[in-house]
Amino acid sequence: MAYVVTDGCIRCKYMDCVSVCPVDCFYAGENMLVIQPDECIDCGVCEPECPAAAIVPDTDPRAAAWTALNAEYAAKWPNITEKGAPPDDADAWNGKGDKAALFSPVASS
Repeated sequence: MAYVVTDGCIRCKYMDCVSVCPVDCFYAGENMLVIQPDECIDCGVCEPECPAAAIVPDTDPRAAAWTALNAEYAAKWPNITEKGAPPDDADAWNGKGDKAALFSPVASS
């Protein structure tokens, strides 16, 4: 089992989860993070750290639409090991639903 980042992260990208991950399994896109499922050790420390509640276990029904996307983009995007600054408008996007259409496949710069 692994954890999965869902659309709750899109446009929020707080990155609190990155600072607690013991195995550095987060990868950064332009407007969200993903978890590399083969690196995740299922410790769960990232889940409560996410202010957007965007991280769920892969057994959670909300993960179904995001599990493959996490694996795909973790192979394409750069690994992130330190918390960075969230977008200026992150708080305005926190809690908004149905953000899947806003997903950007572009890697973080």
